[in-house]
Amino acid sequence: MSIEVKGLSFSYGKREVLHDINLEIPDGTLVNVLGPNGVGKSTLFRCILGLNTHYQGHVIVNGKDMRTLSIKQRAREISYIPQSHAPVYDYEVLDVVLMSTGSDLGMLRSPGPRHVECAYAALERVGVAHLAHRTYTQISGGEQQLVLIARAIAQNARTIIMDEPTSALDYGNTVRVLSCVRQLAREGLSIVQSTHQPDQAFLYSDKTLVIYGGTVLAFGDPKDVITRELVSSIYGVDVEVNSLYGDKVRVCVPVKEIAR
Repeated sequence: MSIEVKGLSFSYGKREVLHDINLEIPDGTLVNVLGPNGVGKSTLFRCILGLNTHYQGHVIVNGKDMRTLSIKQRAREISYIPQSHAPVYDYEVLDVVLMSTGSDLGMLRSPGPRHVECAYAALERVGVAHLAHRTYTQISGGEQQLVLIARAIAQNARTIIMDEPTSALDYGNTVRVLSCVRQLAREGLSIVQSTHQPDQAFLYSDKTLVIYGGTVLAFGDPKDVITRELVSSIYGVDVEVNSLYGDKVRVCVPVKEIAR
């Protein structure tokens, strides 16, 4: 298993945010996480990553208890792409990717030819190697997101966590990023990403996880999870879930908007 979460509960002070979370994510699986704002998705990610450590229960990544690992050891198992990223300096794209290759370097040591080769390979893998010597702050939002995916790949971890990776992207870049992520899962990486779009979860994910009220409301095949009843209950919007192209695609339609 890539990720095993057992009896996970977490509180901010007296306010419990996660309660008795249990789930198993197999290797080479793309999981899309659904749920409205404030239900604990980002907190769950932080616990899995080892950024929140004061939780009850266990988080096992690639067979290792995350709470027992050092920061360098965690970096060898799991990488993270946050929802927002605000670059400060005008680094080249290649340098941005190289920043993730240092988990095997000592203090004050610089990346060598092997690390540069790894960074180039990661950029090539997501189709943006031609941007290697462009300034990161001067490429498009979609290109930046693909560079961050390349950086996660170059970290050489088997598992990637992505917090709403397409939230600020236009339609074309959204499709390109999600297509790239799905292909990486086909190649053996395990990827967990959150989204607010049930249609995306159905089209791209192998498994869909629904977090609601701080617990797992549903987890399984998107065809079983993404239903009219579930989408309406978690988002408070009356929808119809329509099937297209022989049920290869499902779309959620807000019923009241059609009636206007």
